[in-house]
Amino acid sequence: MPYSVSTRKRTSRKLNPRKNPSLQKPNGVISPRVQKVGGEKFAIVCIDPAKHRSEWMMADYYGNVLIQPQTLEHQGPFFQAAVARIQQAQAEHDIQDTIVVVERTGNYHLPPKRAFARAGFETRVVHPFATKQYRVPANPGNKTDKTDLHAQHRAAVAGFGLCEYELESPYRELQLRERHRRNLVEKGAGIACQIRDHLHLAMPGFASLFDRLVERQAPLAIASRCDSPAKLLQLGQAGLSKHLRKKNIRHQVRTIDKVLAWAAQAANDPIQDGPLHHAIWTDLYELYQHYHRQIAVLERELAHDLVQTPYIRLLAIPGINVVSAAELAGEMGPMTRYANANAITGRAGLYPSRHQSDQTDHDSGPIIRQANRRLRCVLMRIADNLACHCAYYRGQADMDQTRGVDTRACRVKIAKRFSRLALACVAGDQPMRHPCFRKPDSILEKLREFHYLHQTSLDRVLVDLQTTVEQLPYNTCGHEQQLVAKVLEENTARRKGGVAIGELLPAVLARLELRTTKEHKNGDRS
Repeated sequence: MPYSVSTRKRTSRKLNPRKNPSLQKPNGVISPRVQKVGGEKFAIVCIDPAKHRSEWMMADYYGNVLIQPQTLEHQGPFFQAAVARIQQAQAEHDIQDTIVVVERTGNYHLPPKRAFARAGFETRVVHPFATKQYRVPANPGNKTDKTDLHAQHRAAVAGFGLCEYELESPYRELQLRERHRRNLVEKGAGIACQIRDHLHLAMPGFASLFDRLVERQAPLAIASRCDSPAKLLQLGQAGLSKHLRKKNIRHQVRTIDKVLAWAAQAANDPIQDGPLHHAIWTDLYELYQHYHRQIAVLERELAHDLVQTPYIRLLAIPGINVVSAAELAGEMGPMTRYANANAITGRAGLYPSRHQSDQTDHDSGPIIRQANRRLRCVLMRIADNLACHCAYYRGQADMDQTRGVDTRACRVKIAKRFSRLALACVAGDQPMRHPCFRKPDSILEKLREFHYLHQTSLDRVLVDLQTTVEQLPYNTCGHEQQLVAKVLEENTARRKGGVAIGELLPAVLARLELRTTKEHKNGDRS
């Protein structure tokens, strides 16, 4: 069900109008260019793409067709011929300015977009929703390639042919990897549910013995050894312990005793298709383990890309880990593209819809539907983490819960607050005075612990830690320097595990001291 961002009635506030308001989208404005050359000398090339071919045409700003609609195959020679045809039309009609508008259609619009961009044309993208809104009034019930092209032209004239920013490295790699990882996580979660279902059909009640069934090795290793409770009883405690030790799986005797106690009660209820369900869930578990290994590899790569961006600074916030910071960096791109925090939540669609007509004004409706859903999901997942692991945001969530605010609306409020904090933390270089920074986490220690859990090689860890130092603001280096020295001292006193850390942290500590000394001499900070 849709939910409101606020449960109390708010009075509508009048925003200050812009000095030069425009009805066109900011990144779709073409009117100044049209005024400069004249409408009859400004051309718009419209392309309606499909999988293997596209329909395209060329018309001036006023809608006079210069090139009739025709088919364009998605191959190099045909793109070159289309470019030559456009250049010929430009010369014949004295066209002085031209834009190419391609309708977004999955990934099918990318070949023509890249081809015309390489040819030197300014290539823009129009959303299918805008095309539909301009087609239906003119051609109701008649959707063809020709009517779509005409609608695209009208949308481009109205300013809905939008310029898209291309992500640069490392943000492009971050986006591709974090989306691939999220896809594998979702598929792995579905497979985990199937594993639990077939395991329950093979040995009813076994799955309910453990809370984190798929994440723990011992339970499924025991279940994979036998396809029935009777066979578990035959092996006994000694046989199961031997089996787990052979696979190098750490376990406790009470875990085996709990399984044997369940098997003693379930042995009298044989399952007809038990062996078949056992074979199915073991196959699924092998696939799940493959996904799990690939996810670990992707997370190591995400960490390597993240340290090259200022988003690594977000690790100082309790509740933000490497993966969530990498997902946010991949979906948002460079922070310099956002003028303020409202631009972030506006792109994510985290604001209420509004319906106003005459004296009626419903300004606190459900959150809007048309938005960047991937960015919205990342912000909401971060809001969940902050509400659980950050003392400041957990207090805000508890206060809202006491007041009876809906949990989903509370998460939206946290995401809004976090967007302001993220903008200041990533784009700024001043000391953070936000309440959640009273006891900030160590960025370097959190990154080192992440690599330790992912079993990353020491060379790669050292490179990532030293790269992180270059992304830290000056006021953060002193805090990190103290924490790194403290961790090095504690691990040296323990002697256990001190070899690996002793090889890493001295070099990082030296890098921190070098940077703080250098910046202090240069007068960057007093």
